Amino acid sequence: MSKVLIVDDDVTFCLMLETFLQKQGFEVQQSFSYSEAIKKIKSFEPDIILTDLRLPDKDGLEVLHYTLREAAGVPVILMTGYADIRTAVKAMKLGAFDYVAKPVNPDEIIVTINRALSQGMLVGGSGSPQLVNSFFVEGKSDEAQKIIEHAGLVAPTDMSVLIMGESGTGKEYVARKIHQLSTRSGQPFVAIDCGALPRDLAGSEFFGHLKGSFTGAIADKQGQFEAANGGTIFLDEIGNLSYDIQIQLLRVIQERKVRRIGSTSEIPIDVRIITATNEDLKKSVNTGDFREDLYHRINEFAIQVPPLRERPD
Repeated sequence: MSKVLIVDDDVTFCLMLETFLQKQGFEVQQSFSYSEAIKKIKSFEPDIILTDLRLPDKDGLEVLHYTLREAAGVPVILMTGYADIRTAVKAMKLGAFDYVAKPVNPDEIIVTINRALSQGMLVGGSGSPQLVNSFFVEGKSDEAQKIIEHAGLVAPTDMSVLIMGESGTGKEYVARKIHQLSTRSGQPFVAIDCGALPRDLAGSEFFGHLKGSFTGAIADKQGQFEAANGGTIFLDEIGNLSYDIQIQLLRVIQERKVRRIGSTSEIPIDVRIITATNEDLKKSVNTGDFREDLYHRINEFAIQVPPLRERPD
């Protein structure tokens, strides 16, 4: 059972969110201030932290800084009013996993939590999760060295990269390595687990939406492509995307513009796209489950990550 720490000074909101998350199978505790949150991080050892940006003693950024320093690997999700979204986006550049706008949409918060817990950021179980260690990929074997060599080769370019390999082999670490070695390293790295996205929310998660554009859209939402502008977006398990989303993604890649759901305006973006899969996408293309034109767009450069059993370090 994954453990969630909620940090917010709104007692009623905390109780509501705690009840909802408990019904979804999470173990939940609350903190109503920064100082109380610090104690809970030590004693409760959460797997994920949801913190309001505005707290009575310090702000959510201080919770983020503390977590990065003392509980590295625990994803932090900021909850913020629309007026603070720019600050939330800045926090993502500093290391926050993501943000959700208040008033919180329960379905959106579940999607975001599941994305954080399932996209490979965490190794091990409950307790004190840690970031995937570089040694996980950068071993001494020829296979491991070849991965890093390929990452270094493609990093300075803006070529799209497709990373292939079994689950748990460190594909996201390879993507992050490419980003770190690129000219975009000072800009956002946004990771999305396509396998954890409900089909009816994938478009909103990718491209954003306007308030009232569909049931549950209670506030304007910036999509992840916008959040990654100037940097890199990593789409893990891209083979899980529905055909409709594949068409929209292809259009974004071709036109370098996104349109929020419910909007008629297009927003220019400058984003490098790295994808990953544990499936045989060529087979999916042959069966008609994955678009051939999209496959060629995302596969300008391919990196195969072998299973750990084939990397005798």
